[in-house]
Amino acid sequence: MVTVEEVRKAQRAEGPATIMAIGTATPSNCVDQSAYPDFYFRITNSEHMTELKEKFKRMSIENSTSTIPKSSEKSMIKKRYMHLTEEILKENPKMCEYMAPSIDARQDMVVVEVPKLGKEAATKAIKEWGQPKSKITHLVFCTTSGVDMPGADYQLTKLLGLRPSVKRLMMYQQGCFAGGTVLRLAKDLAENNKGARVLVVCSEITAVTFRGPSDTHLDSLVGQALFGDGAAAVIIGSDPVPEVEKPLFELVSAAQTILPDSDGAIDGHLREVGLTFHLLKDVPGLISKNIEKSLVEAFKPLGISDWNSLFWIAHPGGPAILDQVEEKLALKPEKLKPTRHVLSEYGNMSSACVLFIMDEMRKSSVKDELKTTGQGLEWGVLFGFGPGLTVETVVLHILNGARRSIIMEMVRARQKTKRIEWLQTASQVRLPFGTTDNK
Repeated sequence: MVTVEEVRKAQRAEGPATIMAIGTATPSNCVDQSAYPDFYFRITNSEHMTELKEKFKRMSIENSTSTIPKSSEKSMIKKRYMHLTEEILKENPKMCEYMAPSIDARQDMVVVEVPKLGKEAATKAIKEWGQPKSKITHLVFCTTSGVDMPGADYQLTKLLGLRPSVKRLMMYQQGCFAGGTVLRLAKDLAENNKGARVLVVCSEITAVTFRGPSDTHLDSLVGQALFGDGAAAVIIGSDPVPEVEKPLFELVSAAQTILPDSDGAIDGHLREVGLTFHLLKDVPGLISKNIEKSLVEAFKPLGISDWNSLFWIAHPGGPAILDQVEEKLALKPEKLKPTRHVLSEYGNMSSACVLFIMDEMRKSSVKDELKTTGQGLEWGVLFGFGPGLTVETVVLHILNGARRSIIMEMVRARQKTKRIEWLQTASQVRLPFGTTDNK
């Protein structure tokens, strides 16, 4: 007779969980950050609040959007993508008021648009993975944009045409740290279910938080200046099939902690007016003060104590957080370059951000002809920060297979470039009339 231990052993994968593919998506509506203050105060009928508008301009364009701004901090955000267009907001004027009951209108949008945007990202990830979607065994869906039953996980299962028996997990209202949470959960699922292939999707839309300005709620203005819409998806599994699946990163370990003395630092509450957002404490200071402890706990077992020897994927809560973390750990400027790039091009997309950064890192590594998907390095860290203050820490490792894959991508890119240059040169060669090129 087979023992329970033998059954359990047979159910477990042999190797660690790996990220096999990444996909991202945004709404088509792109918002220029420099023009947003004028749009925001016009669409909310608040142009008479001239002093507050000037303050919002400093938040949006000149100053930090991570907490109540200081004059020495820079925004960094150039553009964001948002589902909410001027037409949609004119059709829903209650959403443009500061605290008008509007939850029904917001819910009607997000229950459709959140899984829809998630589908776009998931479709890209599945295409890159290269395997039939029937091989997806688990789905983890995360959003802070609304709630519903059945949830966005159910809707996405229908939209993608996944098997009815796919094992689903829906995570609502986790906030900005959840990009790390979903990786931690997917790691456990992949490593404890042999042959599992986990589709992870984070989809966020600001329709739940948009509202008009108030001079008594400046931290709400911070959110209006900072957050953008986006969805990201990854395929995670252990024991990748050789020559078929191409792992990008190994998930070595994952941990979650609540920072000391941080109660109420960031919170959000779902009300008749939508999701309200509050920053109550010095968030950048709390994170920078405690981040090294999380690093030591994660990397001491690996014998790593040089934080510049790692590649970095940090949730971009705002420029002040990045600046203080960089200063506290004496990080080289290039360490947070992918994070700053995503903040600049998309704003803060809550849980989806770290997956966008991961995608940006592996693409820029190929473009710069580096040896690995992690800026040429072997070990890296992913940080998620959010309400609580809660911190997620994920240790990443580059596989030998991933190194080979990136080298092959670089070779193919070079070959393509050389062929294009050859064709361009050949097209400019004019042979004498009546002669033949016999080469």
